[in-house]
Amino acid sequence: MAQRVQIKLIDDLDGTDAEETVSFGLDGVSYEIDLSQANAAQLRDDLAKWVGSARRVKGRVSRTTRATGGSSGNSKDDLNKIREWGRQNGYQVSERGRVSREVQEAYAAANG
Repeated sequence: MAQRVQIKLIDDLDGTDAEETVSFGLDGVSYEIDLSQANAAQLRDDLAKWVGSARRVKGRVSRTTRATGGSSGNSKDDLNKIREWGRQNGYQVSERGRVSREVQEAYAAANG
């Protein structure tokens, strides 16, 4: 049995059929809105005053990101050396996985 799946865009403002998805950014946040041709033209007209006085920035609009623990920047070999040093200096260090910031900082302080 054959199937056909259709996606129908609906204007996010007035619920009519939308012909396009408009992307824009403000304060480092990117937005998309599905609009009819008339509403897309209205949005562009409304923004024209502001865009006309603005500076264009190369690249994409960046998103604000939350800082995370992330990588320490140490290679696998470096982490193995830090683990070994930590064990020899009384720290509890696992064979695999994350090496605590405390151990990494102590290693850095001791080894310059």
